[in-house]
Amino acid sequence: MSTIPLEIDGRQVAAEEGETILEAAQRNGIHIPTLCYNKQLKPYGECRLCMVEVTKGNRTRIVASCAYPAEENIVVKTNTEKIAKIRKMIIELLWPSLSALAKDYGVTESRFHSDHTDCNLCGMCVRYCSEVKKLNAVYFKGRGINREIAVVPDLANECIYCRDCFTLCSGGWIVDKCDNAYTSLSK
Repeated sequence: MSTIPLEIDGRQVAAEEGETILEAAQRNGIHIPTLCYNKQLKPYGECRLCMVEVTKGNRTRIVASCAYPAEENIVVKTNTEKIAKIRKMIIELLWPSLSALAKDYGVTESRFHSDHTDCNLCGMCVRYCSEVKKLNAVYFKGRGINREIAVVPDLANECIYCRDCFTLCSGGWIVDKCDNAYTSLSK
């Protein structure tokens, strides 16, 4: 397998063919925060928390490192002022579900109000149910600020007993939803 030389935060590293910037960084001990990334799932790039600056030739772009392939001789910066500003905004938008990361970025409150504090909309339960379980029982409902996770009513019972995605849910929404549904069935 051939390797791809690139620079991340001033360090020369080698990515393996087919790796994303995030995977190359992680394999080389460079931390990039993530929310919607999971090795079991296809790259998604939805949460934008893993954004980095990539310079290729004379052009610099901001990309989702979980979805952007490692390329020969690109220069990657994982924690510039612009990147920190983006991450702070995401932390505020998902407030208070990213409290550990909020501390790292000095975010102590949010300018925004959310009714969905138990779900950060990372979509890992949706993607796991579709990509791994092939069930499609969990889906995104609505758009924009009204977007939320929902369970297909006809598949709710299968979702209650599956529980495979519970370990992926950092907010606890899917766990609470299934526990409440299970309790209702038990009565």
